[in-house]
Amino acid sequence: MSDRLAVLPQYLLPKGALTNFAGRVAGAKGGAMTTRLIRWFVGRYDVNMDEALDPDIANYASFNEFFTRALRPDARPLAAADFVCPVDGRISQFGAIEDDQIFQAKGHRFSTTALVGGDRELAAQFQHGSFANLYLSPRDYHRIHMPCDGTLTRMIYVPGELFSVNPTTARGIPGLFARNERVVCVFDTAHGPFVMTLVGATIVGSMATVWHGVVNPPRGAEVREWRYAGQNIVLKQGQELGRFLLGSTVVMLFPKDKLDFNPAWQAAGPVRLGETMAQLK
Repeated sequence: MSDRLAVLPQYLLPKGALTNFAGRVAGAKGGAMTTRLIRWFVGRYDVNMDEALDPDIANYASFNEFFTRALRPDARPLAAADFVCPVDGRISQFGAIEDDQIFQAKGHRFSTTALVGGDRELAAQFQHGSFANLYLSPRDYHRIHMPCDGTLTRMIYVPGELFSVNPTTARGIPGLFARNERVVCVFDTAHGPFVMTLVGATIVGSMATVWHGVVNPPRGAEVREWRYAGQNIVLKQGQELGRFLLGSTVVMLFPKDKLDFNPAWQAAGPVRLGETMAQLK
């Protein structure tokens, strides 16, 4: 079966209703029932609880508490690199932005302008720059960390679809990451601006940042924006930026001629938080 045929049912599914229901279930404190759900999930997806700050499944009051669990402080040491990988997951795609086009999968691209919610001035800062799309599977650690030091300047909530973001869907749905609901975080750094985009998906109950808390819900039909000029919100390399309450994808944008990606990286390859992502040119 082709990828396009495989994803056709997603166009028909009530994705919003499924996502709202999953969010309620994940946030519920169901006692023994919650513990059974977490235990099933750990077994089904082979989650490594030895890395968790609290490895005891029974201590998590809700599925969300488990899903966004902290890791032991020594579980993800930071590499001596200019840019470190911000998540555990797999590489969807990475490389050069061609003019303003980001490679999603064979036959599919999307524009930087669409990704950031239509702001052409913001998108222009990344023309012919670099990108990385990283997919977080259900078994992964779901907090997102800073690849380098940065000062927050803006956050943009962009409403959209709630398609799955797994590899099959990325191959089957055009413009996926610029169609789904997303939270665009814009930073200034010593090396120029960079963007970290948190992409929502089916049953992703919400996305949260450390400076704002939960961004969605509420879900609306309009783009919303927050500006942080003068607030001096500085996050250091490796510091937590935000988290998914159920998993998804992050898309990063960097300006032209700023970095060289880790030569060991390859599409579909696994990555871990803190490993070398790139060095300055």
